[in-house]
Amino acid sequence: MAQFTFIDLFSGIGGFRMGLEACGGKCVFSCEKDKYAINTYKANFDCSDHIIHNDITKLDGSEIPSYDVLCAGFPCQSFSIAIQGRKDIPNGLNVKGKGTLFFELARIIKETQPKCFILENVKNLLRHDGGNTFKVIRNILENELGYNIQYRVINSKHFVPQARERIFIVGFKEKNSFDFNKLELPNKEYKLKDILETNIINDTYTLSDRRWSTLQRRKEKYQRLYGNDGFSYKIADINKPAKTLCAKYQGNGDILIYQNNKNPRKLTPVECSRVMGFNFNLSKEFIIPVSKSQAYKQFGNAVVPQVVEWVGSEIRRFI
Repeated sequence: MAQFTFIDLFSGIGGFRMGLEACGGKCVFSCEKDKYAINTYKANFDCSDHIIHNDITKLDGSEIPSYDVLCAGFPCQSFSIAIQGRKDIPNGLNVKGKGTLFFELARIIKETQPKCFILENVKNLLRHDGGNTFKVIRNILENELGYNIQYRVINSKHFVPQARERIFIVGFKEKNSFDFNKLELPNKEYKLKDILETNIINDTYTLSDRRWSTLQRRKEKYQRLYGNDGFSYKIADINKPAKTLCAKYQGNGDILIYQNNKNPRKLTPVECSRVMGFNFNLSKEFIIPVSKSQAYKQFGNAVVPQVVEWVGSEIRRFI
């Protein structure tokens, strides 16, 4: 029997769902716009008992069944630098409007009044627009919606072999003794080599001579002009966690794997799944029903399930 229920907004490929199900939660509603992400989500989760809504801007709170926890990794693009400087948008954001997806998320919180929410975004959210963006978000969550919020930047290297810093915001409708900063992170650091496939015979993951030559020239140029690598390739140290996997991961310079007598290679989609924690224990491969380019995008945009499970295991005590 489920210990709590939750809804999965901006669900992507299910990082929040996997993490909250692992600590006793039951998903009762999902929302995701990207059709390819929905394909991956449906391939890995049972969605027979609820719909997957495909547009939060057209979602009414009355369509959502009763639940306890709202989770959402809302898009960081909602806070693009392109909107800064607009005279009609106070502090870089129109706090009263519905022009960004965060405001749609806030609307759903207001309409459904969950006991708790867990939000995730990039670490830079704290610094965007000189901190004004986060001030607006915090004001909405605390003062307009009436939630008691706490936030913390968490590095996933304590849970999976990837150094990925993300901000998590937890909000409770009722005051309680939850203390985000007192939660102890696991005293463990994983290694990239733990998740690498051992028998890759497909050379499509190996950088072409042309691509490898371009990356080497770029590195040499930055070192000559600026005395550092700048935006250039890095061969991963497989005895440490990988650097952050990005949504545009194509082997340009992030997480390249050394190969004997060959050019370096990119991670495979399966390795991306593992480095993001979607089957880190290797007991069951996460199903990847989409193209390689879509898979790289999906895993690069995902939230690490083990971090969500760690947070969820604590918040369930208060709901």
